[in-house]
Amino acid sequence: QVQLVESGGGLAQTGGSLRLSCTASGRFLSINTMGWYRQTPGKQRELVASITSGGSTNYADSVKGRFTISRDNAKNTVYLQMNSLKPEDTAVYYCNANIRVRFAVPWGDYWGQGTQVTVSS
Repeated sequence: QVQLVESGGGLAQTGGSLRLSCTASGRFLSINTMGWYRQTPGKQRELVASITSGGSTNYADSVKGRFTISRDNAKNTVYLQMNSLKPEDTAVYYCNANIRVRFAVPWGDYWGQGTQVTVSS
């Protein structure tokens, strides 16, 4: 069974920084794209940033230049460094990973439990 465990959320002031981590554990063959999404009450979950196994990255326009996504393939871990935080970054952040658990089984999307990020003004 695959699990994604997140850490690093919390409270920050405007202009501050936080770093999120997410590690995939369990039995699986490989991980393709990993990413971070966020959601606020009453809104759809939105992509914040993603990174392929080869290191190609993609960012939402709202976080470009402030957030950096990276990963350590040996540790099955993805990170999100969040700098210059704004109150509008307040949300529950979810880790996502596209994982193949075994041969002949399609790649599947897995989600972490979510971690709260709150930015005070």
